[in-house]
Amino acid sequence: MTSERYNARESEPRWQRQWDEKAIFASKNDDPRPKYYVLEMFPYPSGRIHIGHVRNYTLGDVLARFMRAKGYNVLHPMGWDAFGLPAENAAIERKVAPKAWTYDNIAAMKKQLQSIGLSLDWTREFATCDPSYYKHQQKLFLDFLRAGLAEREKRKINWDPVDMTVLANEQVIDGRGWRSGAVVEQREMNQWVFKITKYAQELLDALDTLDRWPDKVRLMQRNWIGRSEGLLIRFALDPATAPNGESELKIFTTRHDTLFGAKFMAIAPDHPLAQAAAAKNPRLAEFIAEAKRHGTAQEIIDTAEKLGFDTGIKAIHPFDPNWKLPVYVANFVLMEYGTGAIFGCPAHDQRDLDFVNKYGLGNTPVVCPPDVDPKSFVITDVAYDGDGRMINSRFLDGMTIEQAKEEVAKRLEGTKRPLTDSPAQAEEGGKNAAQAVGSNMPVGERQVNFRLRDWGISRQRYWGCPIPVIHCPTCGVVPVPDKDLPVVLPEDVTFDKPGNALDHHPTWKHVTCPQCGGKAQRETDTMDTFVDSSWYFARFTDPWNENAPTTRAVVDRLMPVDQYIGGVEHAILHLLYSRFFARAMKATGHIGIDEPFAGMFTQGMVVHETYQKADGTYVTPAEVKVDTGVNGRRASLMTSGEEVSIGPIEKMSKSKRNTVDPDDIIQTYGADVARWFMLSDSPPDRDVIWSDERVQGASRFVQRLWRLVNESAEIAKAAPTARPAAFGADALAIRKAAHGALDKVSTGIEKLHFNVCLAYIREFSNSLGETLARPGQPSPDLAWAVREAVVILVQLFAPMMPHLAEESWQVLGQPGLVSEAGWPQIERDLLVEDTVTLVVQVNGKKRGEVTVARNAQNPEIEAAVLGLDAVKQALGGKAVRKVIIVPMRIVNVVG
Repeated sequence: MTSERYNARESEPRWQRQWDEKAIFASKNDDPRPKYYVLEMFPYPSGRIHIGHVRNYTLGDVLARFMRAKGYNVLHPMGWDAFGLPAENAAIERKVAPKAWTYDNIAAMKKQLQSIGLSLDWTREFATCDPSYYKHQQKLFLDFLRAGLAEREKRKINWDPVDMTVLANEQVIDGRGWRSGAVVEQREMNQWVFKITKYAQELLDALDTLDRWPDKVRLMQRNWIGRSEGLLIRFALDPATAPNGESELKIFTTRHDTLFGAKFMAIAPDHPLAQAAAAKNPRLAEFIAEAKRHGTAQEIIDTAEKLGFDTGIKAIHPFDPNWKLPVYVANFVLMEYGTGAIFGCPAHDQRDLDFVNKYGLGNTPVVCPPDVDPKSFVITDVAYDGDGRMINSRFLDGMTIEQAKEEVAKRLEGTKRPLTDSPAQAEEGGKNAAQAVGSNMPVGERQVNFRLRDWGISRQRYWGCPIPVIHCPTCGVVPVPDKDLPVVLPEDVTFDKPGNALDHHPTWKHVTCPQCGGKAQRETDTMDTFVDSSWYFARFTDPWNENAPTTRAVVDRLMPVDQYIGGVEHAILHLLYSRFFARAMKATGHIGIDEPFAGMFTQGMVVHETYQKADGTYVTPAEVKVDTGVNGRRASLMTSGEEVSIGPIEKMSKSKRNTVDPDDIIQTYGADVARWFMLSDSPPDRDVIWSDERVQGASRFVQRLWRLVNESAEIAKAAPTARPAAFGADALAIRKAAHGALDKVSTGIEKLHFNVCLAYIREFSNSLGETLARPGQPSPDLAWAVREAVVILVQLFAPMMPHLAEESWQVLGQPGLVSEAGWPQIERDLLVEDTVTLVVQVNGKKRGEVTVARNAQNPEIEAAVLGLDAVKQALGGKAVRKVIIVPMRIVNVVG
């Protein structure tokens, strides 16, 4: 008999070595079997994996092992999302070169990942900071540039004057840089952008085809793309109030039905009309400066107090020349959306209502809810944004909202007015408007707008993929010739000055123009790290191709990714950029598909309760002992006994110190225990609460399985080689349990219902344990059934606990490795139950259930039903008029 206890510390490294030596997880591109591509979002090499990584990669590993056993050529690669700001921060703070810091971290994290027992194809490994990777990214950039999908344009940006870099809106906190604390400046700078807006409608429409994506993710993308149908309206300006003789203000609205409820106009702080007015009004100029200081992130605007400044400019209502609306500069209007101007209808928009209540502008309801008297309908503090009929709207009164929208659009499209602004002033309304100066133009024009904006990829940072262009004073922007790729980052950089180290390098940026041979300079901006992760999945298909980003025959066969797994925090930008990249790569001949991910799964987080000392400082779970007594749970420090308070369950974070080190768990319990706990304790799309007690429970179950396998192995030795001609009741029962579990677990893995699968495995192991506990020598047919059952059991838990499965496979004397074994075949006949349970009703009301033989005839069923005490009581002595039997479902007794 094998050792009584399973020794994970000895077993797990041994099996990991065997897998590596046999290279059983390395997939071949010429494998003729059907492919299955499973991919987890690759990690940033921060230096240590966290317990969330264990969950994420275990989910994908179960699926990869299962599909490999099912006979698929499984592609399950791993790499490193290795560029990014933390490496530069390490260089500044610790005087460590970004490259050295990154590759040291990769080595440490790779060792950790390997200790989990993941079935990864490490032969395809790369880091995005490898020149052999970003060489091809630079090629893609140049191809996008030639195809009109990359451009250089002036953009308003947040500039940190201390760090001397552009900040994303999210990095501006209370008007200051997130790292330096410096007051952020609004600047206009040349930025490289990818033209994602060219695919806005296509990206939106294709969401309907992604039926294996979570609905919440598709909705988030749909909202981010933000398609809206509305009307572009040219409001005339009162010439007596326009600062420089401007004649009109263009707005885009989706609620043109509410024009007769208009109370004000609002323009963005950086709108040309606002700038013109501010030039003559110092107080307005200060208001605009203050608004800009607080940033333009949507989250900031949504939560900030709605403030405005009356410019004195008046806009004329398009249906009434005597109706003049005040024009405010407002801190909640963004130049990036629509035209940077709105009209405010406060009765039917909460933001506008808050604004007019603050500034005393009043409101007029123009949509009356159904079944409400229009004469008594008023708005005070809550805007009405529901359906109804038009009121207080002159010729629109009585119409539905859609009818009113159509009528307003038709009238304003039919009304012409000369466009008299200068081209520069007209440009904010679009290029066509600028070209049409002097001609008659409709006052209203139907338009489709998108919230989506082109993707700005320029970053003023060293540790990123260099943008492969050269700036020549004679030739302008010149692409780096393909033969000169990659443009490699210099390693002899210093970080003793603020800003981009590439700008400070004495020689790197100074080059010869490839066109004219004159003196020129390299582009010193590097690419947004989202670019690196927007095509890595395609590179994994053939990372050995030195001449092109992809090998068309291979990438078209292996893509799309069949199952992609990652956090919901990447549901918008990463997934949207990857979808754009697939289309851009298709347009430039690098791939033949549109959608990179056929299936998307977003796993929940790992969370843990927090612990705080009396002074408010957090302590780690490893420092705390938790006892449960009559007064509930009590936590104390293990070193001193000092009581600590048990706080809420929160996402694991360094700041709350409620993290669990995977190395500690693996060292104590083994990787399989960590994997089993991660899979068993919660549905994979929900958060899992870390619990030492439940981890210990998983450890006990591992030992229980190990004993069960060893006990079964003893019985299996006496089993006949040949399948018995017939099976007795006990043997048949355990065979049904085995094949029933096999069927349920197979279906569960395919649906990613891993916690349900583990419940079925536990249930099946209990059935097997009960069989083994029966006294006496098992009959030959039962011994054969036990051997079959324990082999199936091992294969069922092999995707979840592969090390224990390999050890068990060896104990059972099975050939080869379980990781190479095919998935067991289900005998469907064993899934058919001999009995069926029917619902029993009396006069249509449920009174109980009855279990009968599956092949029972109607007279037998009637006799069983009428013999039930519940049926007799319900009838109360009345005669039975008839019995209605719905086969396999219901029996209704009519009395």
